[in-house]
Order: sequence, then structure tokens, then C-alpha cells
Amino acid sequence: MPEGHSVHRIARQFAVNFVGTEPAVSSPQGRFAQGAAVLSGREMVDARAVGKQMLLEFAGDQWLRVHLGIYGAWDFAGDVRIDPSIQIHGQTPGHSKLGQTGENAGPGSGSVMDRDGEDSVTSIGAPRRARVRMAESDKAVDTDGQFPPDPVGQVRVRLLNERVCADLRGPTACEVLTPAEVDAVIQRLGPDPANANTPAERARFVARAGKKKTPIGLVLMDQSVVAGIGNVYRAEMLFRAGLNPHTPAHTLDRTVLEALWDDWAELLEIGITVGQMITIDGLEGEAYERALVERDERHWVYKLEGTPCKRCGTNIVLEEFGARKLYWCPSCQS
Repeated sequence: MPEGHSVHRIARQFAVNFVGTEPAVSSPQGRFAQGAAVLSGREMVDARAVGKQMLLEFAGDQWLRVHLGIYGAWDFAGDVRIDPSIQIHGQTPGHSKLGQTGENAGPGSGSVMDRDGEDSVTSIGAPRRARVRMAESDKAVDTDGQFPPDPVGQVRVRLLNERVCADLRGPTACEVLTPAEVDAVIQRLGPDPANANTPAERARFVARAGKKKTPIGLVLMDQSVVAGIGNVYRAEMLFRAGLNPHTPAHTLDRTVLEALWDDWAELLEIGITVGQMITIDGLEGEAYERALVERDERHWVYKLEGTPCKRCGTNIVLEEFGARKLYWCPSCQS
């Protein structure tokens, strides 16, 4: 399931490619035909993400809410511009480094390819005729020059302007909302440091988490407490903090919760910029290049069950926890 960094990346792509235009909106699949008719031809005036929710604002107080869920993904095609704050497949406008933690990487490393499909760092160029898939993984596929391309698969909604087309497939939610309904969605969500990493938002997280008697390993996945954290970031944050996932959240000192917020803010920013959930600090040169290729080289515990902990040598444990898989080190997180 795409985590918060992926949704923020997608929202930024909508901001640079669609905001200020009046896209035609359609539903090739037919399941969103009524909503498409409401939005089509209206100017898109904003694109934002809150946690795993993406919200596109159109003129006339109409909003499109999309939650990708497990299977959802956006494909961008046409003369796709890249937001200068993010990297897609090694293309880094305005950046001299490939990622905040990559000291010796850059656009020249475009031959590196992630073997697990979380992201690719093969350059797509910008602008160019390309189809860029954005979900938990970003992939670039050359088109045959036809624009717009024919819909592929079950496209729930297509947004099309003179230069770019965006196709959505497989979302959990895709609906038109009023401003009041959007506000209700946002109010149900916890704070998102990518939108406001402020003392007030940190305090809101601490207050919500500190009231929970449930384990911190469940609280971090509760979108009403903090928005955007999924299974990968949950496991990695708990390891980085040295926290037993089963510790009741209300027993944790305020300073521990504040440190969790600060770590989430840092990791989220790296994820948005790089497109990969790099959770091991200090990677440079060849080590960073390996991390871009191999998921196991950029994580401490996620999907490393049965292998020795990189810090202490104890085997990483996998258990079912809140209907999800949890990876942790019983020694480092005792």
C-alpha cells in the first residue's frame, strides 16, 4: 500500500502539470462517469495530500478525493513536467545530489534500477513523451508518440489537458466532495508533518498518541493519530527509536513521542524527495547506490525476518500484529 511519501509526490505532480488548467475529466471504465461530468472543464486550483489521502480542488467548490488503497496507481502521460522538489527515476531538476542522504549520487546514476520495484532511478527526462506510473513505485514507459494514449486496463478516471494526461486505476476511494465534506475528512486525520511540521502539530500528535492505551506499534498506523505512516515506516521508526512495538503508547514519555514525530518528519521528507523509503542514515557512495538497488540495504528490519540484525546480530522477528506483518528486533527493541 502506498505510504504518505508516495501520495505527496503524486500531489506535487498534479500541482505542476494540472493546477491552473481546465482538464477534461472522463471515466473510460464508466464507474466514475457521474463524478467526471461534474468536474470536467473546471479549472483545477489546488492539489494537496494529507497522509494517504489526495485532494484535488476544482473551481466551483468541487473536490476530487482519491485514496489509492492497496492496488491504486496513477499513470501520467504526455509532456510530463517534474516538480523540482522531487526526483523521479534519477531526474533531479534543481538538485545536485540524488537524495538528501546520497553524497555521491546524481543524475549520472540513472542506470541504477531498484530490483524490488519500490522505485526506479532510471532517468525519464523532462519534458518528454513518457508514461510515468506513480504509486508505491514510479516507473517510466515510453509511449509510441500517440497523445493522449489509449486507456490501458480499467481506468476509473482520466484527467486530460493539452499537454498531460493522468489515468487512475484501482483506487479504494474516488469521489467528488464539497468543501464541508473535505474538511470532515481532514478533521478525521492526524497531523501530517509534510504539510505543517510545527510545534503545534507535534503537540497534537503527542496528545493523541499519549492517550492511547494500545501498543505504540498500532498507534503509529492509526491515521487519526498521525497521517501517512504505513507498514514500512512503522517498523523502521520503531527500530530507530529502540521501542518495543507492544509498549502501550500512554506509558511513553512525552519526549519519546516528540522524537517519533521528528523522525517521521525527517523520513517523510526523504521519501518525498527520493521516492524510496530510505531509513538507514549516513549512506554514502557505493553504500547508497546499493541501497537504491536493494531494498534490504536501505532498511533495518522491514522484510528481513530470520536474518541477523545489522546492529546486534539477533535474528529479526516477524509476527502478525493488528492484521499486518510486523518486523522488529527483540534485542534492540527490548
